[in-house]
Amino acid sequence: MTIAEKLKTVSTSAGIYLHKNQAGKIIYVGKAKNLRNRVRSYFQASRNLDIKTRQLVRQIADFEFIVVDNEVEALVLESNLIKKHKPRFNVMLKDDKQYPHLKMTNEPFPKVVITRRVMRDGANYYGPMLPASLARKTLDLVNRAFQLRTCDIEIDGRLPRPCLEYHLKRCLGPCVKGLCNQDEYREAARDVKTLLEGKNRELAADLEQRMWRFSENGQFELAAKYRDLRNTVIALGEQQKMAYTADRDVDIFGFYREDQRLALQLFTMREGRIVGRREFFWEDLPEDDTFNAREFLGDVLVQYYSTDYVPREIHVPNDFEDRPVLEKLLTERRGKRVRIVLPKIGEKRHLVDLVETNAKVAFEQRFRVLKPDSQKVLEELQEILELSYFPDRIESFDISNISGSENVAGIVVFDNGKPAKNLYRRFIIKSVEGQDDFASMHEAVFRRYKRMMDEGGQLPRLIFIDGGKGQLSAAAAAMKMLDLEQIMLVGLVKPPKQHNQISHLLVRGREDKPIPFDRNSLAFRLILQIREETHKTAIEFHRKRREKRDFTSELSEIPGIGDKRKMKLLRQFGSIERIAKASVEEMSPFVGKKAATDIANHFEKQRSLSNAPQSTSETSEEEIGIIHEPAEI
Repeated sequence: MTIAEKLKTVSTSAGIYLHKNQAGKIIYVGKAKNLRNRVRSYFQASRNLDIKTRQLVRQIADFEFIVVDNEVEALVLESNLIKKHKPRFNVMLKDDKQYPHLKMTNEPFPKVVITRRVMRDGANYYGPMLPASLARKTLDLVNRAFQLRTCDIEIDGRLPRPCLEYHLKRCLGPCVKGLCNQDEYREAARDVKTLLEGKNRELAADLEQRMWRFSENGQFELAAKYRDLRNTVIALGEQQKMAYTADRDVDIFGFYREDQRLALQLFTMREGRIVGRREFFWEDLPEDDTFNAREFLGDVLVQYYSTDYVPREIHVPNDFEDRPVLEKLLTERRGKRVRIVLPKIGEKRHLVDLVETNAKVAFEQRFRVLKPDSQKVLEELQEILELSYFPDRIESFDISNISGSENVAGIVVFDNGKPAKNLYRRFIIKSVEGQDDFASMHEAVFRRYKRMMDEGGQLPRLIFIDGGKGQLSAAAAAMKMLDLEQIMLVGLVKPPKQHNQISHLLVRGREDKPIPFDRNSLAFRLILQIREETHKTAIEFHRKRREKRDFTSELSEIPGIGDKRKMKLLRQFGSIERIAKASVEEMSPFVGKKAATDIANHFEKQRSLSNAPQSTSETSEEEIGIIHEPAEI
């Protein structure tokens, strides 16, 4: 059936339509009150189309449509299909994370982490929490006061000794038999659950009862512990009120655009105070003047509120076509009246202008200055990896060799998001023969942290491993031997034959839930910077080792040239290329006239052979063992 024939079958009801290209891929999803009128409009020669729509129409080879009962259903279905298929010609809200939530895991020995993705995994989620700093403060309190674990290891009580977190009184130590049984841990977990549910008064009263009970029994140290916990819970209660207030909240949007780039800001108000801010960026919008701000804003709001908390009011800088329909949808979702307001004058308009000013500042920082705040980037990384602690110190490993020769490891250190180059280390792999990346990674990780523990050095909070499951497992085995399993290991997985890319992250203990790599995220850009710095360190050391080997093997072919003379020449001339070009007179003061003559004759003979006519038999460089660049392993 041709498109012209298919157009005659389109319903006049409300619904959504899907345009497809020649390969059958969905390239645009739209909605309409009257499907027939809207779909036909794309193929009317008399219609004055903008550049983007003309490009779309040229690629349409087929279309489908789905009839729904009303515009609200069309809006919901359109949003879901856009998120599912990511059509090229739709505006995409690439960051679909929600506000920060605290997640208590569904495990025998649960822990609490920060996350922006609420999933149906049996865990308990608390939030949204605003400002975002409240989530981090609450998590820090849980770690310090209630001492739930922060690691990803399996808790079976078989470890011989606890980690540093236990000695710092930030963990109850359930991993070691006799330190904390399951009943004691469950009591602490119940207290945390009560706290996160906002039942501060009930928890404070319960803690007070325990305080007096231990005091009457003469257990004053435990009584003091519960006294301090009670005071902390009462103080936190006041802060939590703002996070859970839902009746006086407003979201305010504003954006700034230049050419194909756009920065959008969202400010969130609670009780008349701005307590949260989120940023979104686009780099591939239409180049021409046909950019439709009204259409753009409507598409963004539909996608954003399909995943996140719905406020009482939403203030926007421009009106858009689906505003009444979206109001109706959000009212149904919230269960109370939701208003989308376009302020014209007064304080509300002033706040919209303020958000647009901040959008321009964010645009400058993202696309021109490119100096994001390290604290915010690391906080985003903490949320992505669902860490129970702030990753202020990060280390990264990479292995480099050619077919197992000159096998080395590069290790870099980032302190608070910045490279600490004085702490970089380079290892020669000693125990591995041939090409075995897994064994090489195991040796590098073990030697690094064995020495660090022996010397009392500062351990990292997070470790990146350049490689997939094999390298990650090898590193994990080394950390287990050192009783350092509480430190999170993350594998940086590359797609096949693309050594300079990262496809996804693998978190040790959660390998079945890979994290897709998002190049638009500042946290992922930091990961990429760390990975490139590690790769560079390993490769440079490998090349240095290889050059030294090539230099030694080349000069070893000349009779009478031993190690001492080799080193004298290397120190004086710096490279084998300069030695090869040096005259007898230039070399004589360092190795003697006879040795200098032998060296000059050797390289002259090499040059003569290289200038001789080539045989008609062709042999590739790879076949005779010449490799110009070291392979990344």
